[in-house]
Amino acid sequence: MPIKQNAKKALRQSIKRMVRNKAVKDEIKSIRVKYRKSIVAKEATKAVDIARELGKKLDKSVSKGVMKKNTVARLKSRMMKKLNAIKKA
Repeated sequence: MPIKQNAKKALRQSIKRMVRNKAVKDEIKSIRVKYRKSIVAKEATKAVDIARELGKKLDKSVSKGVMKKNTVARLKSRMMKKLNAIKKA
C-alpha cells in the first residue's frame, strides 16, 4: 500500500479509471459477440444495426480515452469488411 498522500490519491484515481474503462470495454465486447453471431447467421439487416451501434460505442471510447484511435480504426475496418462480404453474398 502507498504511504505518501499523493500515492494514495493516485491509487484511488487509477482504480476509478480501471472500473470505468472495464465497464466500457465489457459493453463493447458484448456488442462484438452479438455482431459476430449475426454475421455467422448471415442476418444482414440485424448486422447493420449492430454495426452502427458498435461503431458509435467504439468512437465514444476513443474520445473518452479508453481505447486507442488506431485500435478502433482496425476493429471498425474488419467489422465493415465482414458486413460488406455478407451484403454481397
